[in-house]
Amino acid sequence: MQNFDTKQFTEQFESMFFGPARAYASLSVDFAEKLTNAQLEAGRAYSETGMAQLRALLDVKDAEGLRTYMEGQQKVAKDLTERLKGDAEKVVSLQQDFVQQSQKLTEENVKQATETATKAAK
Repeated sequence: MQNFDTKQFTEQFESMFFGPARAYASLSVDFAEKLTNAQLEAGRAYSETGMAQLRALLDVKDAEGLRTYMEGQQKVAKDLTERLKGDAEKVVSLQQDFVQQSQKLTEENVKQATETATKAAK
């Protein structure tokens, strides 16, 4: 009768299943944290802009003030458009980084699983 080596089985199970699962979970949590921080930062910036515009509107007291306020809206719209573009680029960059790291992690895990399977077969 053949002895069953639990230590070897545990190591193989760790390297083939638990290790890769933990690595992917860690990568996913890091991505979620970065994405959440980017969204919070963007939300804060948009809220501050909106509040600043409301305060500026409250300061309008005459036709000249209204004209000045309306002229300022063009700059605000341009700034917000640039901000939106930058935020979208940041999210795309985060997603691309996540995909690249996921692919690298998958390649490493396949290589390690192949090596483990080869050792186990011998």
